[in-house]
Amino acid sequence: MDFIYRLDGITKEAGHIAVQFHNASGDIEFTPAALHVNGKLGVSETIFGDDFAFVRDTAQRATPKLTIPSPSMVHYRGGRAAVDPEVYPDLDAFWSDLTAAYADEVRRLGELGCTYLQFDDTSLAYMNDPHQREYVASIGGDPERQHVEYIRHINEALASRPPGMRVTTHMCRGNFRSSWAAEGGYDFVAEALLNELDVDGFFMEWDDERSGGFEPLRFLPKGEKRVVLGLVTTKRGALESKDELKRRIEDASKHAPLEQLCLSPQCGFSSTVEGNELTEEEQWAKLRLIVEVAEEVWGSL
Repeated sequence: MDFIYRLDGITKEAGHIAVQFHNASGDIEFTPAALHVNGKLGVSETIFGDDFAFVRDTAQRATPKLTIPSPSMVHYRGGRAAVDPEVYPDLDAFWSDLTAAYADEVRRLGELGCTYLQFDDTSLAYMNDPHQREYVASIGGDPERQHVEYIRHINEALASRPPGMRVTTHMCRGNFRSSWAAEGGYDFVAEALLNELDVDGFFMEWDDERSGGFEPLRFLPKGEKRVVLGLVTTKRGALESKDELKRRIEDASKHAPLEQLCLSPQCGFSSTVEGNELTEEEQWAKLRLIVEVAEEVWGSL
């Protein structure tokens, strides 16, 4: 939301839609702040430009990366009701201006030297959950095709990205105080997602049974695209075993080439200010484990 509220034409609104997050102990209800589109969408300044420049100038041994919300996230929570009909009588114009604003932002970031940009898009994972599709229908969306439309609009936003800029997308089912909002494997979106979304890599969570099996990886086209397996959970501090991680990577490689697979945490360790229920040292231990396993599995490739 820090990004979205800085788009021209968007104002912050009091939240009125409660979101149910779930964990092993029960449920947590969270009402996030909302947005209202009450003006023409655009980008008057490079959003997070100063932040990226700081990382760019500070990183000495790694590629500076910037993560921003996907354009889908401007639409998903409120749908048509969040868009002023006097400004945008039809949604085609809304999407045209929104993707143009994102294209402008991507261009500006490229001029700052950004070569690794990530679009975070929880909607593409949420849509696998039948309850989320019911929600989409309840606010006037098309639950069967909304993910396809989102993919088309993301591609429009990225169509003119600078040469040499690599783009990934990250999808999770909610990450708030070690809790989640959606469930279900990737079966519903996988074919369109992996074949039609014009990005270089997909960060996909697979840390527990809520994420389903690896069978949807069969839709990954052979070539340069990568799927980053989020096998190491950020919701609990207990450390995964190397052998179990290697077994799961092997299982995934039955559906997609090993050389197109990678390993990462399932999500952020602290997606909100409250953080997840694990210590800083548990976080570092998980990151060390990922590096060690990745070196052992892919080091010879």
